[in-house]
Formats: sequence, structure tokens, C-alpha cells
Amino acid sequence: MAINKLMLSYGGIALLFAMTGGLLMGFSVMSENLNKATPTMNNVATNLLLGQCPLTAGIANAVIVFFTFLMTIPVIILPSNKSFLRIQGWFVTLCAVFTLILGLVIWFDTLATRANLSHVWAQQDATRQGLLQQKFNCCGYMNATSPPFVQDATCPNALTAVQKQGCVAPFTKFANGYLDLIFTAAFGIVGVDVFLLLTVVMVVKRRGELERYRHIDEKNGNGFGI
Repeated sequence: MAINKLMLSYGGIALLFAMTGGLLMGFSVMSENLNKATPTMNNVATNLLLGQCPLTAGIANAVIVFFTFLMTIPVIILPSNKSFLRIQGWFVTLCAVFTLILGLVIWFDTLATRANLSHVWAQQDATRQGLLQQKFNCCGYMNATSPPFVQDATCPNALTAVQKQGCVAPFTKFANGYLDLIFTAAFGIVGVDVFLLLTVVMVVKRRGELERYRHIDEKNGNGFGI
């Protein structure tokens, strides 16, 4: 009964592990597609932030997660074989480290959001800068003159522009909130990886004990001439 409960826990956590791979893949692929979409006031800020995220690495991580999950099949159907469990344990560790690095990369970016966004802003054309001004009701990045605002419906002239705040404050606030969600989700996925790794270790230990008991039974059987 104990081994059944352990294997049920192992299978459930492995399934949850696979779902995190689907989350990584879905988020990365959808984000790459969004980056190719025509910029609008509603998506311009999000797309610029997603463009700074390691989306290709996220897809690669998801592929490793799916490969690692597939090892669950031989682990279940070959209860006497511990090799697949050990290999899976190493791959789960790889997935955890990979995801942790991705989360840390995004987290480190949030520590210098203002500086990073200034470079992002400078790289955008007038259309995207104008959309950002409309979204955050601001003019220019630091202020209306540094760098100069883009003339649009929000900032139709210099007099109106100087009366509005620069985009740095609202853009930074939006970026921090959005990126916080992403790296928090990444750290949550690492937590699932750790639970699976602990379960794999428990299954390895349990199967080692069963194998030892089997050897003892075999020796006892031989001693009685069986």
C-alpha cells in the first residue's frame, strides 16, 4: 500500500511537472507571436517587455521538461529498474537550474528597470513611442524634452507636453509589476521541480529497499535448499 501511495504521488507530481512545461512552452510561443503582431496602444508596452525576456530559452527549457516527463513511463512500467529514475533525477535538476536561471535573469532586470527601459525607449520608432505616450498619458521618456516627445493626440504641442509627466515613472511601474509576475511564476515552477526531485529520490530509496529485501529472501531460500 505504501509503495502504491508513493507511486501515485510520483505520478501526480510528474503530471504537474509536465504541465509546467506546457506553461513554459505556451507562454514563450504566444509571447513570440505577440511580438510579431501590429503594435497598438494596448499591447505595445507588453510586447516591448516580452522582447527583453529569454523566450527562446524558455522554449528549450520546455522541451527538456517534456523529455524528462517521458521518462516517467519506463519508470512506472519497469519497477525493478532504477536507472531511468536516476537519469530522470538528473534531468529534473537540470530543468530546475535552467528555470531558476531564467527567473533570476528577469529578476535582475527588474533591479535596473529605469536604465533598461531608457535603452528600450531609445530603440523604438516614433510610432511605438507615440503609442506608449498614449497608453501612459505622458510625453517623452524622462520629460517632454529628454528625449523629445513625439507629437501625437496625447502630446499635440510643446505647451501641452511640458505639463505632462515623462513616461519613465508609469512605464517603470508597469514593467516591474508585469516582470514580477513572470519571475514569480518561474520560481514557482522551480518549486514543482524540487518536489518531483524529492519524490524521485524517495522512489529510488524505496526500490533500493525492496531490492535488498528480495536479495535477502533469495539467500534465505537458497539456504533452505529452495
